[in-house]
Amino acid sequence: MFPLVRTAAAVALAISLTLPTVVQADTGAGSYLAGRQAIYDSDFEASARYYTQALMKDPKNPGLMENVILSQLALGQVERALPVAQTLEALGLGSQMASMAVVANLITTEAYDELLSRTEGEQAVSLLVDGLLIGWAHMGAGSVGKALAQFDKLGDEAGLRGFALYHKAMALASVGDFEGADAIFSGEDGQQATMTRRAVLANVEILSQLGRNDDALEVMADVFAGRFDPGLTDVADKLAQGETLPFSQVRGVRDGMAEVFFTIGAALSGEASDDYALIYSRMAGYLRPDHNDALLLSASLLENLGQYDLSVDTYKSIPADNPDHFAAELGRAEALRRAAKPDAAIEVLEQLTREYPELQAVHSALGDLLRQQEEYTQAVAAYDKALEFTDEEAANRWFILYARGISHERLKQWPQAEADFRTALELEPDQPQVLNYLGYSLVEKQEKLDEALSMIERAVAARPDSGYIVDSLGWVLFRLGRYDEAVGHMERAVELMPIDPVVNDHLGDVYWAVGRTREAEFQWSRALSFIDPEDTDSEADPERIRRKLEVGLDEVLAEEGAAPLQVANDG
Repeated sequence: MFPLVRTAAAVALAISLTLPTVVQADTGAGSYLAGRQAIYDSDFEASARYYTQALMKDPKNPGLMENVILSQLALGQVERALPVAQTLEALGLGSQMASMAVVANLITTEAYDELLSRTEGEQAVSLLVDGLLIGWAHMGAGSVGKALAQFDKLGDEAGLRGFALYHKAMALASVGDFEGADAIFSGEDGQQATMTRRAVLANVEILSQLGRNDDALEVMADVFAGRFDPGLTDVADKLAQGETLPFSQVRGVRDGMAEVFFTIGAALSGEASDDYALIYSRMAGYLRPDHNDALLLSASLLENLGQYDLSVDTYKSIPADNPDHFAAELGRAEALRRAAKPDAAIEVLEQLTREYPELQAVHSALGDLLRQQEEYTQAVAAYDKALEFTDEEAANRWFILYARGISHERLKQWPQAEADFRTALELEPDQPQVLNYLGYSLVEKQEKLDEALSMIERAVAARPDSGYIVDSLGWVLFRLGRYDEAVGHMERAVELMPIDPVVNDHLGDVYWAVGRTREAEFQWSRALSFIDPEDTDSEADPERIRRKLEVGLDEVLAEEGAAPLQVANDG
């Protein structure tokens, strides 16, 4: 469906190894090596800087040119990539990345005839990109008929029909043929465009232009099942008030070409490497700076790549008065959290709760972040608010109850925690996370062990490769005195989570119970080595493990006043 996808790092390495011109030690080798490391790390600002420095020392090196172009495109700096791309093509050594920069320049200068001769003559970027751009270039050159014929032709290619129909509908709507666009979205002609969120909103705007606001509201209700975020709520409110929505998804040819890159970038996201998809979303954002979906996609991809500062800056570029600001702020908070700036993330979410006080998603996100920071009292308060604004039948209600239950359990408020877990199970009876957490907690409290065993067995059946859940099964069997049965499950748990201190500690206890004392001591020693001294919330107690290594588990239990090890049904 798409051309061969290679990561930015793979592209850089392949070019640097295969092209005859290489960078020697006296021609910027240090900058080259630093640039190569930066691009492997997806640090595009550093790679752009270092490769540019190396290129200044060796200005005819195609590999360096390619990497400068790639780095600048990943930053959305098409103007900076363009001169290098033009130079590379002048040498007869064009590439996909260079083509993107040159094509973007032709689009911004409205050089549609030149774009047509370029894309129709030979493949410039890829079959799909070129095919869609040709259609929009015909629109720019004033030939709607040729444009529609091109989209139809592209739609005959295997796997490309959905893309072609979507852009055909956008092209028709951009020139006011809303009936024709609606026929594609409704599937009246037996073919239907790919229906993404953005396509649905385009369909809604088209229906509104046709004076069919009620139909537009029905489409939204069917697709989004009443789960509206602020952006969707804004659209629905305008429709309900009888307002005719402007067609804003594609306002003209340049928007259409931006949509080409966004459409493909969104399709690549999660299917290809994040840095490759990023190039497409950046191109869309360059061609249409107010393309909020492209900005949100770029920010998300940058976050995935560990470029948190760039991600935060991209999220912040969406204005506060825009309906998509809500989604951007949620994303910014997550990027700040992953950048180890939890206080800043909490501040963003707390501000959102003031801006959207009745929006469940904001309170839930704040609760999750506070829980992760072990601020359990505040987390409970946030989850209380989230539940206040959550419908009884909402699909995610069980998770909010589960998360609040965890917070109660950490605060040693077991009756409230158990009530939340059991209510969550009423909503999702076979949810393995809840079954495991409640079952394990009951085991630790030495309560209702038979029920706990049943719960954990159900959880293991649902998630047989979850180390935490398999550990729980081994541990409840240990607590029940069924030591021989526990061994296999605990060994499997360690296979699944080999460096987890709690799981290794548990296996040590099980080995001790079946008389394998040397192996028990080995596992306790392993567990001790895996404990993070900064993790104050871990169940693995290093002092207790050291004491077991000194005197054994039987003596530790005696010192604690606990019941001695006893095989089940041994009389």
